[in-house]
Amino acid sequence: MIAVTGATGELGGRVAARLAAAGASQRLLVRDAARAPDLPGAEVATFAGYHDTAGMAEALRGADTLFLVSGRESPDRVAEHLSAVDAAVAAGVERVVYTSFLGASPDATFTLARHHHATEAHIRAQGLGHTFLRDSLYLDFVPFFASAEGVIAGPAGTGRCAWVARDDVADVAAAVLTQEGHDGLTYELTGPEAHTLAWAAGVMSRVIGRPVTYVDQTVEEAYASRAHFGAPDWELEGWVTSYEAVAAGELDVVTDTVKRLAGHAPMALPEFLERNPGSWAHIVS
Repeated sequence: MIAVTGATGELGGRVAARLAAAGASQRLLVRDAARAPDLPGAEVATFAGYHDTAGMAEALRGADTLFLVSGRESPDRVAEHLSAVDAAVAAGVERVVYTSFLGASPDATFTLARHHHATEAHIRAQGLGHTFLRDSLYLDFVPFFASAEGVIAGPAGTGRCAWVARDDVADVAAAVLTQEGHDGLTYELTGPEAHTLAWAAGVMSRVIGRPVTYVDQTVEEAYASRAHFGAPDWELEGWVTSYEAVAAGELDVVTDTVKRLAGHAPMALPEFLERNPGSWAHIVS
């Protein structure tokens, strides 16, 4: 029995659909049963969230493997992750497949990468079987970096990133969850090539048919230009440090993991934009 978190979200939902197609026994852990996808062979269990250790443990009872999708950004994100891991231990789960982040470490530039390091460390410390999927930044987000005016602005400099599509991450996750031989391993998931945001702006210009430009901001300019969103400091820091991590070269990594484990080449930005015109509709409206 595979327990899947995030089944009402973009990544967890993709993984749950793939597991159903493969005929795997799964239990979807959701906060609202009415929002759970209707999939053949899938049970549904409710819990209050990752902070609800006892409730999550009860929902996990009888599951052998947990697909743990990292939680949304929050001021207590690490504590919520640790609570979810503790729930898995209490429920007798044997293995956790966790969606981590490329370059997860205690001194990573990107704040969320530091959160992922803490979660990985806790999973190891609990003695759980585990597989860590360290994803690069999602390719799906790249079109949304651009404003309605066609401007991508951030302190990424000339740093490069090999963004990875959530569809490709889901393909790898489904393979890892349904096959043997992945226990104790850490996989870095990336797209086929690393490029700058200036390159991405050029690709978007060609596909969309209107100019998209990249503006290299200072860190101070990046914070100031995002202040109008009214986001809390911890969220602003996450946004800005993701660009800083690119500038620092920490995401300039390309692997063949998707091809090896999913059996196909990872998607690149031109193909993603062609397949998903809705992702850039805000730019041309």
